[in-house]
Amino acid sequence: MTSNKKNVAFIGLGVMGFPMAGHLAEQGHNVTVYNRTTSKAESWVETYSGQLALTPALAAADADIVFICVGNDDDLREVTTGSNGVLQSMKAHTYLVDHTTASADVARELNSVCHNKHIGFIDAPVSGGEAGAVNGQLTIMCGGDLDTYTHIEPVMAAYARFSKLLGTVGSGQIAKMMNQICIAGVVQGLAEALQFGQNANIDCEAVVEVISKGAAGSWQMENRHKSMLDDHYEHGFAVDWMRKDLSIALDEAKKNGSTLPLTALVDQFYADVQKMGGNRWDTSSLLKRLV
Repeated sequence: MTSNKKNVAFIGLGVMGFPMAGHLAEQGHNVTVYNRTTSKAESWVETYSGQLALTPALAAADADIVFICVGNDDDLREVTTGSNGVLQSMKAHTYLVDHTTASADVARELNSVCHNKHIGFIDAPVSGGEAGAVNGQLTIMCGGDLDTYTHIEPVMAAYARFSKLLGTVGSGQIAKMMNQICIAGVVQGLAEALQFGQNANIDCEAVVEVISKGAAGSWQMENRHKSMLDDHYEHGFAVDWMRKDLSIALDEAKKNGSTLPLTALVDQFYADVQKMGGNRWDTSSLLKRLV
């Protein structure tokens, strides 16, 4: 294997991890995957060139870099420090990259364990949704030391549009919280504006064509207004996931003394959407509770 091609493990093959691991294989890396539901790993192996392992530890045993993308803090602990976790088998002077959207606390916890084992650690949550993962166009927010980031960044580039080291371990997760705080406010504002326009009997698509070119413009406006007006909410990042992310941000705010009144309010609006049966609707479904 040439020096720029690595033995890598990818733990977690959900809607994000499945294509992310695929991009690594397509770049020529030797990829071993693990997924809690083995059939998903079998499907990945049929789609791409690589191997599957029956435990995270087995997947990581010969890896230069281990990537993880799972659901939450508890899932992350299970696949890292659990009895069959990757840290049971990873060798010294290898690297662990966590793409899970999780707490800054668990990132620092894992970094401490990795430090004692001479393993480099980066917390690296992503933004861009399923489409970004499929198209290899994710934005990656990283926390860790420069030496570790320098080693893993060229490999991560397989599925990244942009990545940046933002500070010490935990900084990536803090940045992701800021990202979700911004999205929550923007989507609620867009939902209210569209409802206002509908009630005023104005052509909302025509209005968006104009205002999206000015100060009101946003990714959400450009990419979600049509589906919102069509009452269609099957476009990726689910309400359940957003509430998990906002809960992480609200918990962190209590620790650092921040006040997030709008975020807390929009979180409750998403709870209303869940009560409507919209757990798996995408985050633009805030309009649904207004009409």
